[in-house]
Amino acid sequence: MPIYVKYRNRAKEMGARDAKIISAASIVVADWVRLKCQFGCDGYGQNLTCPPYSPAPEVTRRVINFYKKALLVHGDEYTDIHAMIPALEREIFLNGYYKAFGMGAGPCRLCARCAKFCRNPAKTRPSMEACGIDVYSTVRANGYPIKVISSAGYKGNYYGIVLIE
Repeated sequence: MPIYVKYRNRAKEMGARDAKIISAASIVVADWVRLKCQFGCDGYGQNLTCPPYSPAPEVTRRVINFYKKALLVHGDEYTDIHAMIPALEREIFLNGYYKAFGMGAGPCRLCARCAKFCRNPAKTRPSMEACGIDVYSTVRANGYPIKVISSAGYKGNYYGIVLIE
């Protein structure tokens, strides 16, 4: 089995609706994305995985340039993206892809309050949006559904990513 198929299958075993290997070049980074965190999310400045502590868009752009492939993970309201992404990153790293780095969705909720240093660095990662990734453009460019949640009854789509090589 090709190695990338293994990671896609592993994500599904862990509860993802789907996962696929994408070109890192298809990841869209935009400067405006962090403004949505700053002016619309209660995690801003409260979590070490959120702005202003997470990598800024210009850093994210430079980092992505070191990668060719990434695993894009698609979940729903039942998918624990927060736990899945660091676990996938670790498995991929242990398979020899030493540059593996993951990003989840939304603010970290592991602790009631962040300490000066993260108490759970092996269990959490910044969200894609906290790093300036335009999640909507990125997932749409890679064939996945995403809509703005406009009512309490709407079932959302959640995404995470692991940069691989």
